[in-house]
Amino acid sequence: MLLKFLIAVVFLAMVASLAAGAGFLLRDGGQSRRVLISLKVRIALGVTLLGLLLYGFTLGDLAA
Repeated sequence: MLLKFLIAVVFLAMVASLAAGAGFLLRDGGQSRRVLISLKVRIALGVTLLGLLLYGFTLGDLAA
């Protein structure tokens, strides 16, 4: 149950990072480094999410 909660939290954090990046892009016109930092955070969250999913499927906690 905790694993599914962590997956949901990481996914929501990715969506929030995507929205923040879009806001920075529109507000700054792509001239600041905030868009790049948001992308780096989103990539790290994506790797974390992939790791959690692989871990869950390996253990059988997320098997259909």
